[in-house]
Amino acid sequence: MGKPRSDSVVCLSRTGFHRMAYREWPAGDPVPVLCLHGLARNARDFDSLASALAADGRRVIAADVVGRGDSGRLRDPLDYGYPQYLADTTALIARLGSAQVDIVGTSMGGLIGMMLAAQPDNPVRRLVINDVGPFIPKAALERILTYFGKDPRFADLAAAEAYFRKTYRGFGALSDAQWRHLTETSLRRDGAGWRLHYDPRIAEPLRQGDVADVDLWPLWDLIERPVLVLRGAESDLLLPQTAAEMRRRGPCAEVIEIEGCGHAPALLDAGQIDPLRAWLAG
Repeated sequence: MGKPRSDSVVCLSRTGFHRMAYREWPAGDPVPVLCLHGLARNARDFDSLASALAADGRRVIAADVVGRGDSGRLRDPLDYGYPQYLADTTALIARLGSAQVDIVGTSMGGLIGMMLAAQPDNPVRRLVINDVGPFIPKAALERILTYFGKDPRFADLAAAEAYFRKTYRGFGALSDAQWRHLTETSLRRDGAGWRLHYDPRIAEPLRQGDVADVDLWPLWDLIERPVLVLRGAESDLLLPQTAAEMRRRGPCAEVIEIEGCGHAPALLDAGQIDPLRAWLAG
């Protein structure tokens, strides 16, 4: 298993070019696994999963969606949205040089995967969706907007870790080492302190209109690829009835419920990673 390397691909937006950064674990498998993170997160969320998949011989790529992590920032914040995210992801897939790709997407990353897999002649071979679905209730979006796009400053890592433990308590009972890893990989230096490693303007498109339920069932029904859905047992974003319907219609997904967490399973321990590894290997 090789160590990950950092790279980027140049992407085009309405107002110019920007970089999409990614980390790659090289291996011999010709079909790469592309990992796409949640709304306010970054590629480092997949360090544990990527290492485990790389040990299985898989080539793994974990990307920073534009505006997050080491990727570039858009000049017009209103361009932060799924059309741009899909275009950038397509450019990255083209860079990988494979006719097919397996996608693991958490929350926003899962929606990107769904949207790609619903397109004609798409390159998605298998799709793992982590705690999101074709129906997203308004209440969950309102909760996310209480922290998404905010720009807190932290005097030290201890203060930042306390913030992450509160904000992402839905991740479940992580170990102290896991919380510290999540904290350290979610920050950037700002003078004598720390701030979140994203462009706070990424929230502006969501704040332009009224928050409402999101219904993507017509998109779901177009997917013809094998799909695995992970659901946090206490999730307020992927409701039990939505997961049940995802089993019944469209690609008729396999659903695994992860006990002890809400939105979203952090994919940091073997109990969550091993079922995903086995399904991708199948």
